[in-house]
Amino acid sequence: MRRSLALIAASALLLAGCASQQLKGTVDLGLVIERASGHVTLVNTSTRKAYDRIEGLGDLSHASAVYSRDGRYAYIFGRDGGLTKIDLLQARIVKRVIQAGNSIGGSISQDGRIVVAQNYAPGGIKAFDAETLELLSEVPAEYAPGKFSKVVGLADAQGHKFAYALFEGGEIWVTDFSNPRQPKTQRFPAGNQPYDGLVTPDGRYFMAGLYGEDGLALVDLWRPELGAKKILANYGKGTEKLPVFKMPHLRGWSMAQGKAYLPAIGRHEVLVVDGTSWKEVGRIPVKGQPVFVMARPDGRQIWVNFAFPDYSEIQVIDTLTGKVVKTLAPGKAVLHMEFTPRGEQVWVSARDDNKVVIYDTATFETIGEIPAQAPSGIFFASRAARIGF
Repeated sequence: MRRSLALIAASALLLAGCASQQLKGTVDLGLVIERASGHVTLVNTSTRKAYDRIEGLGDLSHASAVYSRDGRYAYIFGRDGGLTKIDLLQARIVKRVIQAGNSIGGSISQDGRIVVAQNYAPGGIKAFDAETLELLSEVPAEYAPGKFSKVVGLADAQGHKFAYALFEGGEIWVTDFSNPRQPKTQRFPAGNQPYDGLVTPDGRYFMAGLYGEDGLALVDLWRPELGAKKILANYGKGTEKLPVFKMPHLRGWSMAQGKAYLPAIGRHEVLVVDGTSWKEVGRIPVKGQPVFVMARPDGRQIWVNFAFPDYSEIQVIDTLTGKVVKTLAPGKAVLHMEFTPRGEQVWVSARDDNKVVIYDTATFETIGEIPAQAPSGIFFASRAARIGF
């Protein structure tokens, strides 16, 4: 009897402790990269507040994050080759490994079991067990005997496949990790210097932007036997080359209403492309050189930020009219935007003002601010349910 009473008392104390910690659902949560300090700030999108801060993540000057299937764990890819697993509920580092000399991103498999990092040095990709961060296999980006390429644009696709581009190699590779210790890779000629890539929201197409020539390369992942083909191949031909102050991030390209909205490299325009034929159907003038061109989840709005010298402003495009309907000034050096899962809010990082600004997307009113030291990327746990994010 005494033992039973003791167990009941202990259980009551445990429940009281859990209640005092204010248990949270993971879809509410996310993180903000603090690029200069090696920290991440953990945030709650319902309360619009930070709830913790984690240090010790190394060089985050070009960092990104993906999430486990349940949204509890974030995997941070740092510029120093660090891969760090974070527990958002316990606000702690679970494990950290240095897996490369220079890394700029990664992805996670459809089933959430494999985390893959893309590397500049040494060139190639590495696959890790998502639970333990044990190295499972490596695919060196050796595009010719003794020649290795930087890997860019890594994105997850259906099954256990990952698509990515080789900058120096001029190729798109698709690697199947169905057997994670013995991956198999298909290679496709892409063009001159593919510099970034993305998978469309349905997971069907992988597109790589080409830095060394006009146009993009596209692979139909449902029909890879067709190989890579060029789209928008004549964009910019015969016109004056303009200086590019910051290369656009293709992962910020948007699909909305059956159309793709793309940043025009070096131009003050957003390109509109038919999502079936992949032909240009329009251009929308904007204030500066677009970097991220991001669609609100319902596709009604496109939010655009810009390269220097216009990088302290954002413009909003209405997809029904195809025109800019609002210009906002969140702060100095806007680097990234992230929508809440249903799109009622957008969070914007203002690096040089050391803050994240939160807008209501219906009224464009500021509804919150969160302090952060030189914030850059914002990544919400709802990305766990999306292909290519």
